Amino acid sequence: MPLPLRLAVVDDESIVRRRLSQLLSPRYRVETFEDATSFLERLRAAPFDVVLLDVRLPDMSGLEILPRVRELCPQCEVIIITGFTSLDDAVQTVKQGAFYYLAKPFTPQQIQLIVERAAEKARLAAENRELRQQVQGRYAFEGTLGISAAMKTLMEAAAKVWATDCNVLVAGESGTGKELLAKAIHQNSPRASGPFVSFNCGGFSEDLIANELFGHEKGAFTGAETTRIGLLEAAQGGTLFLDEVGDMPPSMQVKLLRVIQERQLYRLGSSKPVALDIRIISASNKELDQEVEQGRFRQDLYYRLKVVMLRVPALRERKEDIPILINHFLEKFNQAYRKNVQGFAREALDLLMNYSFPGNVRELENIVSGAVALADGELIHAADIPADLEDFEVQTLGTQELVSLEEQEKAYIARVLEATGGNRVMAARILGLPRTTLWRKIKRFGLETPGQDY
Repeated sequence: MPLPLRLAVVDDESIVRRRLSQLLSPRYRVETFEDATSFLERLRAAPFDVVLLDVRLPDMSGLEILPRVRELCPQCEVIIITGFTSLDDAVQTVKQGAFYYLAKPFTPQQIQLIVERAAEKARLAAENRELRQQVQGRYAFEGTLGISAAMKTLMEAAAKVWATDCNVLVAGESGTGKELLAKAIHQNSPRASGPFVSFNCGGFSEDLIANELFGHEKGAFTGAETTRIGLLEAAQGGTLFLDEVGDMPPSMQVKLLRVIQERQLYRLGSSKPVALDIRIISASNKELDQEVEQGRFRQDLYYRLKVVMLRVPALRERKEDIPILINHFLEKFNQAYRKNVQGFAREALDLLMNYSFPGNVRELENIVSGAVALADGELIHAADIPADLEDFEVQTLGTQELVSLEEQEKAYIARVLEATGGNRVMAARILGLPRTTLWRKIKRFGLETPGQDY
């Protein structure tokens, strides 16, 4: 169990110190001080979480102490107490970072409520600091964050893989962070100084994929006015990441297999081979072994790509990582939007912890992005989160008839399309998907509707 928060009462009236100590000691570790000097000496030795500070002290004014408290203990919350209310003093203390300006006399209920609010803010700040330390710890690398057992196992396996030069197949649902894992493997491998080249195999014709991967010679076809190297050649000395490789047309699978076997390629329109020195990391949200059984993916290519296979767990399988990911995205979007959001209020965090996240980490990132953009204060509350979050949780997890993940994904895409009036550009942005990927999923799920925006 975490220790109670540390609270300081600084007041020259002994009766006030005694009563506040009796009132607050059951919930906090309370220390009392009758003057500023003794309090500041103690503060230098051990920081407090919450400070109740009287304005009139025998050796120094509370308003003079406040800036020194903020300097010595920037994370603590200061509640100013005074028997002589002044609007100017109240404004000044708030500008200097005080949490609250409280006038005497006050009731026990008032002080308990204000202290609890300050303590909650201090707790959230402490949790954020702890999360930052965890993010920087041994179970995090290059955007793939987590302290869960599932992520620990994945990262330990990845650490073994990046020291080798074998091909890797990354499996997992859409939005789990497969490309981030691929980048982490590349950046920690002996090929880190070489390029990381990414290509999405979904939603393109065979000719376009061939041209993108293999390049062409000048005059190879109408419009080929110059020689152009392909992505395979551009990845020389580094890593080629093939996303959604399960969607590659069968004829292109044959060509890719030949490249892997021979370690060389031919540009379109050329008879001169180009030797290749690359590592291939591929990814798919499909179960490629099932695609092989059903004849949609070549077995020999599957085994060439899957020298080592890593599976990124869905976010619902590692919910203990949600607070860490939230903290990471808060820092990212605070900087992007020039905000200073400190965290999520308890009820908002509980709502996210109970949500199923069919869109995985990408969906969580989009939720945090929108919440930070719209936030007015330092905390994000449940009202700042999309209203249909709880409804969708009930619909997906509370039904008596269990459905497949593919059916859940289809239902969610259909809802987003309905909410956007069929605008695929907006829907793709909300879902965090490339437009080509959304187009392919709409076709696969039979969600095409006349009049939709392509």
